Amino acid sequence: MEPKGSESPSPTVSSPRCSMASVSALDDMYPSHSLASLTPNAADTPSIPPKRAYIAVAVLCYINLLNYMERYTVAGVLSIIQTVFALSDSTAGLLQTMFIVSLSLLAPVFGYFGDRYNRKHIIIGGLIVWFACAAGSSFVGPSHFWLLVLLRSLVGVGEASYSTLAPTIIADLFTGSKRSLIICIFYICIPVGSGLGYITGAGTAALTRDWRWALRITPILGLVGLALLVFLCPHPPREATETQGEGVGKRSSYLKDIKYILKIKSYVWSTLGVTALAFLTGALAFWMPTFLSRAHVTQGIRPPCTNEPCDPTDSLIFGVVTVATGIIGGVTGSALSRHFRDKMPNADPFICVVGMIGSVPCLFITIFVASASIPATYVFIFIGELLLSLNWAVLADMLLYVVMPTRRATAEALQIIVGHLLGDAGSPFLLGVVRPTTTPSPV
Repeated sequence: MEPKGSESPSPTVSSPRCSMASVSALDDMYPSHSLASLTPNAADTPSIPPKRAYIAVAVLCYINLLNYMERYTVAGVLSIIQTVFALSDSTAGLLQTMFIVSLSLLAPVFGYFGDRYNRKHIIIGGLIVWFACAAGSSFVGPSHFWLLVLLRSLVGVGEASYSTLAPTIIADLFTGSKRSLIICIFYICIPVGSGLGYITGAGTAALTRDWRWALRITPILGLVGLALLVFLCPHPPREATETQGEGVGKRSSYLKDIKYILKIKSYVWSTLGVTALAFLTGALAFWMPTFLSRAHVTQGIRPPCTNEPCDPTDSLIFGVVTVATGIIGGVTGSALSRHFRDKMPNADPFICVVGMIGSVPCLFITIFVASASIPATYVFIFIGELLLSLNWAVLADMLLYVVMPTRRATAEALQIIVGHLLGDAGSPFLLGVVRPTTTPSPV
């Protein structure tokens, strides 16, 4: 893993502006350079006023929180949905699988246009589709399950646009260690939003005694985010922080972008790591509340759910655990990265390896202790999720500092399609196939 460069401390030396010729010259070099070669001096005036940049980040983080809340609201009420629609585990797993497939296949499309056109406008269009389909899915009746699957798939349109392009906007607002910190905050929203998805989904269903309202919360909150995005978020020029706000107007071909990205060894290996992480966390996040509910049934603590509403306790507790481990793990991973980066050139991948390998025995033990002790199960889930959460911000930062700015959206898109299609697109469905259950009776 190549180390990240640092900003030049001297305010008297002017950094060269990044022209198309300099971009072409970089293509002829080994393409794993960090952005230090393109980063302006600390004394240079940023293209976007700092106050406005921080407001934009706050809005983007809020929408990213909703992004992951939306993904796992369904998981928070999955046992109810299985009862209402009379679904087996494998069929229920298709809800998440089809959503992820849609998100993955559309990510390269948004990556292509995001590197060439106004990213803010593309995100706005995607969010409108996302909120409309998410709200529409809450009105599907028990006899139209495949319509529910279709609408959940279309939700992936909006989330693909946002997940692909939002990080590149942040990367054009900040540089160096400040960008690492902002990216850490942005990606902490993944586990925090996921946890809040369980909590709001299960809590809303229990409060209203109707699981459909769980699917309406995110679109309602999303309208606020959409308005904030329209009025408060700027669209910085690409490479604005590397070229004193001027950006780069010309573009290379899409094929050349792909060839460039695939030559970056750090990017390729980190993408494979993201894929493994997505496979594990996708299955874990979608099925864990249901797994915990069945553990209570196995121990005779509570009867199985046969009528709506079901007991939301497992989803609520798992949501709280996910939020807590996401914050602690994300902050810890980012702090370790900043501390060891100057001392160890490969500090970032080492942190990710320790987190992923360390989580395996904890989650493996969870499978066996669930039938004997619920508290012990939660302890091992907490440790396992904590170790996994070390990865999120570090992996995201790695991509941003090894890929040049005009190709970041394409790189994000490629990582999304590989990570999701080979990762969490199939793992919820496969886990449902491996652990078949008797189809519940409809309400």
